[in-house]
Amino acid sequence: MAQNPDITPISSAQAPFFWGIDVGGTGIKIGLVDDLGQTLAFETMPTRENEGPTAAMQRVAAVVNDYEEQFDISHQVKRVGLGAPGPMDLPRGYLVAPPQLPTWWDFPIRDTVAKMLERPVSFLNDANAAAFGEFWLGSGKNDQSMLLLTLGTGVGGGIILDGEMVNGVNSFGGECGHIIVDSSPTAQLCVWGGGRGQLEAYASASAVVGRTRQRLTEGRNSLLAGHLHGTNNELTAKKVYEAAVESDELALEIIDETARWLGIGVTTFVHTLDPGAVVFGGAMNFGGANCPVGQRFLKGISDEFRSRTFENVFEGTSIQFASLGADAGYLGVAGYARKQSKQVG
Repeated sequence: MAQNPDITPISSAQAPFFWGIDVGGTGIKIGLVDDLGQTLAFETMPTRENEGPTAAMQRVAAVVNDYEEQFDISHQVKRVGLGAPGPMDLPRGYLVAPPQLPTWWDFPIRDTVAKMLERPVSFLNDANAAAFGEFWLGSGKNDQSMLLLTLGTGVGGGIILDGEMVNGVNSFGGECGHIIVDSSPTAQLCVWGGGRGQLEAYASASAVVGRTRQRLTEGRNSLLAGHLHGTNNELTAKKVYEAAVESDELALEIIDETARWLGIGVTTFVHTLDPGAVVFGGAMNFGGANCPVGQRFLKGISDEFRSRTFENVFEGTSIQFASLGADAGYLGVAGYARKQSKQVG
């Protein structure tokens, strides 16, 4: 279970302050962040998608107003950061058609929140928000440019170049899971959108489960065989990881293949952007940096990248896991609001 972030007492905070609101399909995170990136207050609430976006934002506004009254800081809160899943229209501030939020489509979320909280709102795609969080306070805090890849049900991403977020003309910047890694006619289909041969079709948790299920169906021997049928034994990427910890041959094979596909993707990104830092976040990290399976996974990505790039490029590019976990989103949008507030003056 995810833990709440450490809270800094308001008496030790450095003004100005910024709210970070991270909207997900099932939950919403709300954090009050100071100029140093310290969290001063934090709440989570269920999204209740079927009640619609206005009701959800009213509940968010109530939390924000309660804290500001309690701390007596309304005059010191300069801007609000808001992150949500795409597709979206950033210039207009609209959610367009996020699959996780079907009753929220074509909703002017940015201006709705700005009106409720009577402050300007900085609006970002949720993966871009996580990227900015890692860039500001996490694994990329010592870098000028950074690429984040988030591994979960799909593959998300965020790109920061020379301190600037790449949002794109069509609000599609950083949709890293949709690059093509396999151009063959029989390439796998992407989970979201159906694009053939996209990275997401090979390196997401859904892809990991799909490949594992296929090989189990073909008769491969594995500790995972018992998870193939039945609702209580549902096959997941986490189950694949757990089997890999037990040295299961199929599980390790699937993880190694996933690393290879990501290494191919990383090569394309680095040869295009040359960010100097590539960070992997999201729920599917196979144990992360402190686990031998996670270390093997990251090394597999790095080895594939090395085999496809130039030696000086490899030596000049760090590849590591994200460090902020589930807090990256709200911290990222708060940090982005901070950046835009300082640019406005």
